[in-house]
Amino acid sequence: MDILTPSQRYTVMSHNKNKGTSPELLVRKLISLQKIRFSLHRKDLPGCPDIVFPKRKKVIFINGCFWHRHSCKKGRSMPATRKNFWKQKFKRTIERDKKNKSELKKLGWKVLVIWECQTKTPEKIITKLKTFLEK
Repeated sequence: MDILTPSQRYTVMSHNKNKGTSPELLVRKLISLQKIRFSLHRKDLPGCPDIVFPKRKKVIFINGCFWHRHSCKKGRSMPATRKNFWKQKFKRTIERDKKNKSELKKLGWKVLVIWECQTKTPEKIITKLKTFLEK
């Protein structure tokens, strides 16, 4: 049974950040340390990528494991209430992510997804970024 009213649920859900999250700030800092210029949240690109390298035609999405359904423990968890709602919501998110990635590739952009859990080991992210951002 759901204990929140629709307006209470809206308030709770509206406080979930989609920009400026800790994982995103960490990745931005790691890129800045490499002295590479980038833009943020380009709304003119499919999916509004978190980090964009226009000259290199490369984008990075920093995805929350829970919301985008990563294969880690956090991404496999399911809320106890309103299971059918959550299954549909997660399904739509996964489909939207695939569509955005596909559209970006069709437009000639290279895409990297960094998962929230991966930001726990910055040294691995640095390696991943260097490989992805090579010209």
